Amino acid sequence: MPAIEHIFVLMLENRSFDHMLGFSQITGTDAQTGEPTHIDGLAGTESNSYQGTTYTVSPTAPFTMDTDPGHEFTDVVTQLAGPTAAFPPGGPYPPVNCSGFAASFAAHRGADPGTALLCFDPASLPVLTSLCHEFTVCDRWFSPMPGPTWPNRFFAAAASSHGLDHSPSLLEILKWDTVDGFAFPNGTIFDQLRKKRLPYRLYGPRFAITGALKGIGPFEVRPYSHFATDVVSLAYPAAYTFIEPDYGDLLDHYRGGTSQHPLDDVRGGERIIKSTYEALRSSPAWDTSMLIITWDEHGGFYDHAHPASAPGPGDTDTPWNQSRFAFGNYGVRVPAVVISPLVPAHLIDHRVYDHTSILATVEHAFGIDPLTARDAAASSLLDLATLPQARADAPSTLPDPAGLPGSALAALPPPDPASSADQGSIPGFLHVALRQDLAITPAEHHAQRIARVGAIRTRRDAHDYLQEVHQRVTDNTTVR
Repeated sequence: MPAIEHIFVLMLENRSFDHMLGFSQITGTDAQTGEPTHIDGLAGTESNSYQGTTYTVSPTAPFTMDTDPGHEFTDVVTQLAGPTAAFPPGGPYPPVNCSGFAASFAAHRGADPGTALLCFDPASLPVLTSLCHEFTVCDRWFSPMPGPTWPNRFFAAAASSHGLDHSPSLLEILKWDTVDGFAFPNGTIFDQLRKKRLPYRLYGPRFAITGALKGIGPFEVRPYSHFATDVVSLAYPAAYTFIEPDYGDLLDHYRGGTSQHPLDDVRGGERIIKSTYEALRSSPAWDTSMLIITWDEHGGFYDHAHPASAPGPGDTDTPWNQSRFAFGNYGVRVPAVVISPLVPAHLIDHRVYDHTSILATVEHAFGIDPLTARDAAASSLLDLATLPQARADAPSTLPDPAGLPGSALAALPPPDPASSADQGSIPGFLHVALRQDLAITPAEHHAQRIARVGAIRTRRDAHDYLQEVHQRVTDNTTVR
């Protein structure tokens, strides 16, 4: 059978499976048994209660939210185990019943608790829905840990977050190795590809999260605008390609991006899914490629599937582990679509996956040893590529997103520029900017530049520094 020679991954932001596909009513063929099946979606009666009121799932999610559900480690404990649950440091995860999404939302935002249970009508997501019908939708794909973006994305690179169980703080990023990036005991998949002399490529925005990793050059992430031109070359070189979306305005509700962050327009993400698929579909690499589209974590949105226990990576006793969590549990379920001309149409895969299945797929395809116990136990996706030759009937184009992106953005007041910069993903993005800053700064001035970041207190400070680094990098003629 033809081999998969190119693996591509597009990882978006902060959406659960039920939130995106729970009402899609997709049917197809079971990837394991060959029998007719349907996705594990919503019946429409699933609910949470909060202060005596019951909130039921509804296919009425707007293209953009006016509030961002909490999704830090402690938030997810409430969401998965109920409003009275608590995680005992170093202990077992409390029993999961998926009853606390509404309570968690209300506690953090003081808005309508039912917002956390709003889901999309499939007509609102024509690009994603079309791909699910044409290829393989995985309905048991979980985020690697019950928490936020940064540790979950680290798992997608290293089968571990090296104990990080929360969004990093300003103090923590200054304790990381600011020149070389966040390190893992066994390195990352990119380290292993280099050892095998297998080329890889990274695409994304100026301050991509992958740029925080040790071993990734400060300017190694290529602009996504180059992807379509690159991939249609006659000899696209990369065995593995990882794509990050544009996160929009990092300090103003992530507006104007393609990440599908809840405060931005979900149709921006539909655009990057469409453009990525269509570029690959038209390329010479298509016949031997696999494209995996998934989301880093659930973003605080409801999902009814109960995450199971998971193999711990074995490297969690670090200063970054605030909860003394052993990473023995998956996080909330997220959407995932596996796309390849070597994959039969209309498959539904009910097997358990997480982001380390991406690593297992790369490892199995290219003869690489596992990084941790997590990816060693993860299921590879190569088993889905069962066709003896590439399908000729895969669509060359996908539907357009529904309506005009940005036309229905919720009216939100701008964040207070005097508010703390030490929240959410801001410190992590500052770390990425600092790595670039140091790369274009003579060594004798590094301490000064690090102190510049150490003095950041407010969103205004963070904005000024990110703008400063962006301009310095743009002006530096040695940076390609």
